[in-house]
Amino acid sequence: MSIWDSIKTQFIEVIEWLDDTGNTMLYRFPVHGQEIKNGAQLIVRESQAAVFVHEGQIADVFTPGRYTVDGGNTPILSKLGAWKYGFNSPFKAEVYFINTKQFTDMKWGTSNPIMMRDQDFGMVRLRAFGIYSIRVADPRAFLKEIAGTNGRFETEDIEGQLKRTLVSTFTDALGESKIPALDLASNYEELGQIARARISNEFMTFGIEMTKFFIENISLPPEVEAAMDKRTSMGVLGDAGRYAQFQAADAMRAAAENPSGGAGTGAGLGAGFAMGNMMANAMSNAMSQQHQGQNAVGDSGAGAATVKCPKCNASNSPAAKFCNDCGEKMEVASQTVPCVKCGSALPAGAKFCNQCGAKQEKAKCPNCQAEVAPGAKFCNECGTKIENE
Repeated sequence: MSIWDSIKTQFIEVIEWLDDTGNTMLYRFPVHGQEIKNGAQLIVRESQAAVFVHEGQIADVFTPGRYTVDGGNTPILSKLGAWKYGFNSPFKAEVYFINTKQFTDMKWGTSNPIMMRDQDFGMVRLRAFGIYSIRVADPRAFLKEIAGTNGRFETEDIEGQLKRTLVSTFTDALGESKIPALDLASNYEELGQIARARISNEFMTFGIEMTKFFIENISLPPEVEAAMDKRTSMGVLGDAGRYAQFQAADAMRAAAENPSGGAGTGAGLGAGFAMGNMMANAMSNAMSQQHQGQNAVGDSGAGAATVKCPKCNASNSPAAKFCNDCGEKMEVASQTVPCVKCGSALPAGAKFCNQCGAKQEKAKCPNCQAEVAPGAKFCNECGTKIENE
């Protein structure tokens, strides 16, 4: 700096700051040798505050207005105590301008998913992002706790600290809210108000106030969202039979638009018809099986299988436990025994086989007269060979 520039700075009479950056939170007015002339004019504009620092201590904070630095109207002069050369001599002090406007459109987001327990999906991972606004509410605290002796302090210098504090507090508020994941979208405003109140308390330790807090989106993992989309699609489709017909028609239309020529068109049409027939047959078979199952359980009319009562020989449903004519217990009818000759399954108590006509009497050993099980080749008492007819 030249001698003339040094002389000019000794006689600064107007101290003011015009911010043309939009993101500067603090600016230290450049004074050569930190000497301010007595009688200088201090201009503090709206959305600004001026902080005088003398001998390393905050002497005073000036709100918007015009001030004359002399012994008459500024409280700072009573605190400096360094006017031993009279009121016409300069004094050493630092002037910091604090930007008290709102800093808007500051973005926040979760760098890692938030783990929480949901009543619909169980354990889920959520991500969230949004915007917020801040302003300096306490210039003294901001200068002491954050800015320090920096000549210029911008939002980028503290944005990382604010984001981490914000996300940590928001995560705690989200977990305690117990709001189901499917209902979060309808509770963004309420959740934002709860989170803002908590976050503001943390920010005030820096002399900063959170003025706005907005949640733009809270999302589930992509695989969970894909599963939800499939479930939603099934609900939108409605009638599966009509959807199969639509798919077949769509396949035929795509085949007809195939530009590969006549052969390609024919193959495409054939594939479309085949796909349509396969889907239609599958739907038809499924519906037929369903109707058959219902008829087998609930319909006792013609064509349904029946069993006869062991007492009165009346026809009954295979699932019946008692005869619907005489009330006889039907458990015997549901039991089967093999035919003594051909081995066919016969109802317990049958006297003749309905396949080979053999009489169903227990054979006896010709040697010891012990009863022998049907189809046995040797007596289990004496070992004599049994001649089966």
